[in-house]
Amino acid sequence: MSFNPPLRETLPAERSKDANSIVQSPSGVKSPAELTLQRIQYQASASAQNKDAVKPGDPTVGLLPKGKPRLLLMGQRRSGKSSISSVVFHKLPPNETLFLESTARIQKDSMASFMEFQVWDFPGQIDVFDHVNFDMEAIFGEVGALIWVIDAQDDYLEAVSRLNATVLTLQRSYPNINIEVFIHKVDGLSDDYKLDIQRDITIRIQDELSDHGFENAPVTFHLTSIYNHSIFEAFSKVIQKLIPRLGTLEAMLTNLCRTCRFEKAYLFDVLSKIYIATDSATADMASYEICSDYIDVIIDITEVYGTWHRSDETRKKLEGEPWNTKLDEQIGCSTAESCLVLHDSNKPIMLREVDRYLALVAIMTDDSYDRMPLVNMNVEAVVDGLTEFFNITKPRK
Repeated sequence: MSFNPPLRETLPAERSKDANSIVQSPSGVKSPAELTLQRIQYQASASAQNKDAVKPGDPTVGLLPKGKPRLLLMGQRRSGKSSISSVVFHKLPPNETLFLESTARIQKDSMASFMEFQVWDFPGQIDVFDHVNFDMEAIFGEVGALIWVIDAQDDYLEAVSRLNATVLTLQRSYPNINIEVFIHKVDGLSDDYKLDIQRDITIRIQDELSDHGFENAPVTFHLTSIYNHSIFEAFSKVIQKLIPRLGTLEAMLTNLCRTCRFEKAYLFDVLSKIYIATDSATADMASYEICSDYIDVIIDITEVYGTWHRSDETRKKLEGEPWNTKLDEQIGCSTAESCLVLHDSNKPIMLREVDRYLALVAIMTDDSYDRMPLVNMNVEAVVDGLTEFFNITKPRK
């Protein structure tokens, strides 16, 4: 089984911008690090010609090669930004987030995922718009989404005020940035109180934006908590907005469910358990939770057993009588594939790996075993289509 993606890839340390420090490889081909430094120097020289540009050489902003969507986590201090990043992207148990220290500087992670996106965690005490040393183009120029975290169990008036100021500033210069508001830490609140808080925050933000002439600013609101799957559901909605031609993926999964009579199908990013697409049926949190937990089971089993290497003698026995067929032709697929039957509902859950980062997980009906050859054929066709889709939409280098 190859179902074992790397859990984390830390960004390179911030490098010096001294042109004399760039040394080309003996072959004359510049490495990605050298190209990155040259791009930084070019941006710095271009910014110096702009009267509003920041001073080059700011040590707080390290840049990466272009082409990677960026998620910015912002909000007040102790609102839960670092906890969200640790739970969603680094599989930290929610109870252990109580021991996380407060973020003192910008934390940047490059996620080894299907779309190679970045996550930047900003300290709550830093307001990037109040510091002239921050390069706004370097921070917001490649942003896919700005995630503003508001602590629902604290006084959120100051957080809403800062968010309004941030949205107004970004709408003038970067109107295409998606603003996602996570009304966080709602696990200890009643359903009515959660809705009241969401309604109050929504009205305060929309009224402020309307007063300044922004009627349809791209601001979306989510109720989240790290102690349930709501935070993964919210991040799924955020990531889906960054996927080109998402409707094509949804149509493929809808056709699969209709053909095989599946109840629900998800395309998961196995690293974060974020689903990047699902069929057109009404979303069900219970089905998402069981599929998400099933991915954890498969990953844990893979980490324990790894790839199963068979000896030559064992392979000969398996390829002999009564099959007389090569082992590679006896298996359903060369990558991870599994099926689990829930005892209480008799509904099989099928998992099929698309690549090292993506997995198709579907909830089947109780009579699915009678049609498994047809099911496998259709699933294989969809997996081939998904692979082709991501090859086509992949950014060209």
